Amino acid sequence: MTDKTIQFSIKDEHENEMRKTIQIVYDALKEKGYNPTNQIVGYILSEDPTYITTHNNARSLLRRIDRYELLQALVSNYIQNK
Repeated sequence: MTDKTIQFSIKDEHENEMRKTIQIVYDALKEKGYNPTNQIVGYILSEDPTYITTHNNARSLLRRIDRYELLQALVSNYIQNK
């Protein structure tokens, strides 16, 4: 019998939460007829919350994420999946 240690990373859990939040925001924007990518980029660049709809609490959810962290995760994900 071998004892294997399971590794748990808070960073991975945090990134999963960001991913879930972005998906909720994306879906809410799409449901309201917006171009989700353009709206999210507008928010990231300006920090103006009015780019994000209040539908399904999307604006409030997205404002809980640090924009700098979000941008880092997006760039990192883009590079890894290249």
